[in-house]
Amino acid sequence: MLPSAAVFYFPWELNSDLQDGQSVRTCGRLVDYQPEESKATLSAQHASKEHHVIVHTMFVEPFNPIIGAQYIVLGETDGNEGIGTTVRARVLNCVDGVNVALLHKAVIEQRSFFRERERKQCDTAKSADAT
Repeated sequence: MLPSAAVFYFPWELNSDLQDGQSVRTCGRLVDYQPEESKATLSAQHASKEHHVIVHTMFVEPFNPIIGAQYIVLGETDGNEGIGTTVRARVLNCVDGVNVALLHKAVIEQRSFFRERERKQCDTAKSADAT
């Protein structure tokens, strides 16, 4: 059986409430890369606050980092004491030039679609149970 599809989380939504090993997608601007530790830091701004995501890059190396470029990460959460939630990258793609505002709008629309679809499925199941 395949694992569930990775849910897109904005960097400010990644927190300790996520279970270790949960598949996630996120994005941010690469602000730091430490090859000796296989660790990169992505940054995103939301509501005048800077949010950082630590990404373990061991599974995607060798990797040619472009500091300041926009990246999308697909991987699993890995909770570390003191650091917070980190992502163990399976895919790390440079998407520099992508319209970030449009990406955020698309993610919000996708979430809305999934909520509506789930609501309709629940309504259909309830009406089937009533008959």
